[in-house]
Amino acid sequence: MRLALAADHAGFTLKQELAARLAQQGHDVVDLGCHSTAPVDYPDSAEAVAAMVRNGQAERGIIVCGSGAGVAIAANKFPGIRAAVCHDTYSAHQAVEHDDMNVLCLGARIVGPSLAQELVSSFLGARFSGEERHQRRLDKVIAFERRFTTAR
Repeated sequence: MRLALAADHAGFTLKQELAARLAQQGHDVVDLGCHSTAPVDYPDSAEAVAAMVRNGQAERGIIVCGSGAGVAIAANKFPGIRAAVCHDTYSAHQAVEHDDMNVLCLGARIVGPSLAQELVSSFLGARFSGEERHQRRLDKVIAFERRFTTAR
């Protein structure tokens, strides 16, 4: 799977570990930075991943910051992006299966490398169910997005 991966300075080390593991598993990982622990602004990391996923250049995205919250908030500002912070494996797969989440956000100050890998595996192994109730709800979310992005 082609994946867009980015982090801010707080998530740099975890991002590096995830990138190496994902590449070993055969994924095509596009590392969008940052490339050190020097302070950077988390919205830039979120924008980089959101742009690739939105434009179809990556099937899914993963963004890491200190808590996961900042990058999730920023990524969700982009039409077509459904990002969530997941720090448990149930949410990591359920958000894809029911909500068609396409960007996983992780907090490097919250989860360690082993749990982060389990979360990523749950996220990548899940598929949107397409069940009528899930599709109906997703269509409503997409309608919200269209209404508010075209109103300006």
